[in-house]
Amino acid sequence: MTEAPDRARAARPLPKPGIMDIHAYVPGKAQAEGVANPVKLSANENILGSSEAAREAYRAHSTDLEVYPDSRTTILRQAIAQRYRLEPERLIFGCGSDEVFALLNQTFLEPGDNIVQGEYGFAAFAIGAHACQAQVKYAREPGYRIDVDELLKEVDDRTRLVFLANPGNPTGTWIPFSEVLRLHAALPPSVVLVLDGAYSEFATDPAFQDGLDFARGSENVVVTHTFSKLHGLAALRVGWGYAPADIAAAVDRIRLPFNTSIAGQHAAVAALADEDFQARSIAHVEQWRAWLAQQLGGLGLEVVGPSATNFVLVGFPQTPGRTAAEADDFLSARGLLMRRVLNYGLPDHLRITIGLEAHNRAAVDALAEFMKT
Repeated sequence: MTEAPDRARAARPLPKPGIMDIHAYVPGKAQAEGVANPVKLSANENILGSSEAAREAYRAHSTDLEVYPDSRTTILRQAIAQRYRLEPERLIFGCGSDEVFALLNQTFLEPGDNIVQGEYGFAAFAIGAHACQAQVKYAREPGYRIDVDELLKEVDDRTRLVFLANPGNPTGTWIPFSEVLRLHAALPPSVVLVLDGAYSEFATDPAFQDGLDFARGSENVVVTHTFSKLHGLAALRVGWGYAPADIAAAVDRIRLPFNTSIAGQHAAVAALADEDFQARSIAHVEQWRAWLAQQLGGLGLEVVGPSATNFVLVGFPQTPGRTAAEADDFLSARGLLMRRVLNYGLPDHLRITIGLEAHNRAAVDALAEFMKT
């Protein structure tokens, strides 16, 4: 008789190997002890809120609680296809773009396979890969920036996906599309290149492209976007991807059937149509991230960048009394919540979301006080 596996002989149910070794995602903090209404600049939310049209659409469908959502996400599928001139059957929808990453990992990874990402890449890439008992290979990011040659060094015959967030989180840095093309040209055709464009709308340099146009003619490129950042619909969890038709069809076979809500679908359609809100959000970020970078640099702090996102990453000295951890405590005590990025291997940095004018000025004033104490 074949001996039962160790897990079958265990006295209690055990998760499959590696699950408990995964580092759970750590969100930005939302509370400060002793402060009733802190300023939350820790989660890269849209500080202007969301489109009024999106809120109206949400309210109009908030009573449909007994009805299952449209599993095909038809209204949003049609709106995105029309807006970006995409084939609707090539779109993938998820509970945020995080779920799209997880679905791609599930579709392509077997135990022993691997993904490649930058050393400061978004944590959700790795979480989904480890859940499939795959390996995660991290490429160095000199100067906190993706380096194509470093990514390619990590690609081997078991690599199935390469994840590239452009611009990156938590660094805020980006690479021109000529470098993305160079990366793609050097990858084996069997490797899927995933371009995470969560912050791409904030990247206004003419050399930047999100990859949608290129992906139209590619058999191994997936581009993802989210409604959480520019559109301010983080609470509704709506993300999407544009993939080759065969990849989209494969993902659809494992996607859970009702993974976006009725209200979320309608709010996303309305948000997509509100170009005035989008323009105001981008203009606000462009104005205040430049100001923040200049002011914080003037305090002697390292500002990584230039940032092409709605946040800045700030480096602190390792001198006692001036560290990132101490700065975080100092700011929190004053009701200003920033993001520690220790879990990204950046113990000496804080990530600061672009806030309203009053928030940004308060943050600079508090850090000026901190650097003098």
